[in-house]
Amino acid sequence: MKAAIQIFCRNTGTYIDVEGGASLSDLAAMVEQNLGFSPICALVNNKTEHLGFRIFAPKQIEFLRADSPVGREVYTRSLCMMLYYAVHKLLPDFVLCIEHSVSNGLFCRLKQPDLSVILPDNKLVDSILSLMRTVAKADIPFIRHEKLTSDVIELFKKQHLHEKVLLLKTVSQIYTSYYTLDGLADSFYGPLAPSTASIGTFNLIPWQDGILLLGPDSKHPDMPAKPLVQEKMFRAFTEHLDFNRVIRVSSVGELNRAVLNHESTELINVAEAMHNKLIGRIADEILERKKQGGASIILIAGPSSSGKTTTSKRLAIQLMTNLMTPKLISLDDYFVDRDKTPLDENGEYDYESLHALDLNLFNHDLKALLNGEEINLPTYSFEFGRRVDKKRPLRLDTNDVLIVEGIHGLNPELTSEVPPNQIFKMYVSALTTLRIDNHNWISTSDTRLLRRIVRDYKYRHTSPEETIKRWPSVRSGEQKWIFPFQENADATFNSSLLFEIAVMKTYAEPLLRGVPHNVPEYTTAYRLLRFLEHFAPITDSQIPPTSLLREFLGGSSFHY
Repeated sequence: MKAAIQIFCRNTGTYIDVEGGASLSDLAAMVEQNLGFSPICALVNNKTEHLGFRIFAPKQIEFLRADSPVGREVYTRSLCMMLYYAVHKLLPDFVLCIEHSVSNGLFCRLKQPDLSVILPDNKLVDSILSLMRTVAKADIPFIRHEKLTSDVIELFKKQHLHEKVLLLKTVSQIYTSYYTLDGLADSFYGPLAPSTASIGTFNLIPWQDGILLLGPDSKHPDMPAKPLVQEKMFRAFTEHLDFNRVIRVSSVGELNRAVLNHESTELINVAEAMHNKLIGRIADEILERKKQGGASIILIAGPSSSGKTTTSKRLAIQLMTNLMTPKLISLDDYFVDRDKTPLDENGEYDYESLHALDLNLFNHDLKALLNGEEINLPTYSFEFGRRVDKKRPLRLDTNDVLIVEGIHGLNPELTSEVPPNQIFKMYVSALTTLRIDNHNWISTSDTRLLRRIVRDYKYRHTSPEETIKRWPSVRSGEQKWIFPFQENADATFNSSLLFEIAVMKTYAEPLLRGVPHNVPEYTTAYRLLRFLEHFAPITDSQIPPTSLLREFLGGSSFHY
C-alpha cells in the first residue's frame, strides 16, 4: 500500500491525505464540491503545473480557474495547439507561424513548404475553425511526455518542426518535455489544459495576410474577444518581422546559432542601426510637418519600460541634425498636489490617472509657448508631494521644438486646448518580434517586465519581488490610460532589440533566483527563469553606450 502524503490545499484551507503518485486531477476530484469550478491547472509550491502532475511529497496546492491570469496563459497555449492540430490535419505540408499578439488576439500566418505566405480565404478559415470546434467537443486529452532531447528532435524532424529542432540543438538540455494531441506532438513553454473540452470559447478570422486567433473576452469570458483596429501597431510589427527575415534571425534558435557562431556583434550593430534609421525617419517627418507650420510640440508616450526616455534623447539628436533645437520637459512636473490626486479603486493615490495632472496649467503653458511667450516651468517635488517654487524659464524660438515625455501623450484630452496641427504624437513600445519557435511567441509584456526588474533593482533599489508584485497594477493602468489611444500616434517606434533578452539574461537570472519560493511572485519569477533558459547569453560589452538597452543595464552615454 502506498504511503499517505499530506497536501495543503489553499483553495479549501485544509490538509488532505493522498496516496503517493496521485495526480492533481485526482486531488481536484477529491475537493471538487468545495472548489466550485473546474480547474485548468494548479500552482504546486507556487510553480504552475498541468493537472497530470503527480505528487510524491508534501506540497502546497492551489487550483486555478481558466479566467485567472495564469489560467489564461494555459488556455491560450492549449488553444494554439488546437489550431496547429487543425492546420496540420487540413494542410499537412504547410507551416503555421504564430507571430505575435495584436488586435485582441494572436496573429498567425500560413506558409507553404518553401515558406511563402498564403492568403487564407474565408472558406479555408471556416474549415480550420470548424475542425477546432469539433476537437473541443471531442474532449481529447493533452498528454504530457518527457524524453531524451535527442528523441524529441527526431520526433519534431518527422513533423517538419524545424525551428523547434534548431532551438533544442542550441540549448543542450538532456531531457525535453512536449505534449501530444491525438498523436500529434508539439512543445509549449508552460503547461496545457487537461483536455480540449476545457477550451470551448474562441474564434478564428481572416486578418491582413493571415489569420487572427481570438480567445475569450477578458470581461465576458463566455464570449470570444472582438478584434480591435490596430493598423499602426500591425505595421510596426510587420516592419520588424521583415527585418528579422532579411537578417535570418526570426526565432530564438536562429539567435542562439548566431551567438554560438560568434556573429552577435554584427547582429547588434545591424539592430542598433535599424533603431537609428527608424528614429531618423520620424525626425524627418517632424521636419516636414514643421516646414508646413506645425509639429512644434512632440508628445512621446508608451507603457512602462518601453524606453521612452532614451528614445526622447535619441530623437532630440536626430532633430538637431535636421537643424531644429529640441527642448525636453517631463509631464511629471505637472502633477497636482498630492492631496488633490485622484484615488484608485483601492483608495490609493492614482498617479497614472490623467487627472493626476494639472491639465489647465499644461494647456495654458503650451498655448503661451506657441504664441512666443516665456513661461516658468513648474517643478514638482515627490518628496513634499507638491509643486515647489523654482526659476525655470522656457521660450520656443522659430526652430525650436518641445519634446514632452509621459504616459498620456496620445490621449486627446491632454492637449484639448492646443491646435492639433501643432502636436506630433509618437508611441514607443517594445513590440517584440523574435519568437521562441513557430508556435511560441514572446510576450511584449515579459520583455518590458525583465527590463523593469533589472532597472528597478539597479537604480531604484527595488527588489524583483516588489517589481513583480506591482506589475499587475502597472498593466492595469496601461490598459486604461495608454493602450486605448495607441492608434492616435503619428508615428510608432518599436523599441525592442532582437538581441536584448540574450543580454538581459545575465542580469535578470540571479535577481529572479533571489525571489523567495513562499511568495506569490515566485510563480512569475520561476516562469521567467524557465523562459530565459532558452537563450544563449550575450555579454553586454558589445552593447554601445547610446543603445536604448543601456537605460536599463547602465553604462549609457545619456544622462537620466
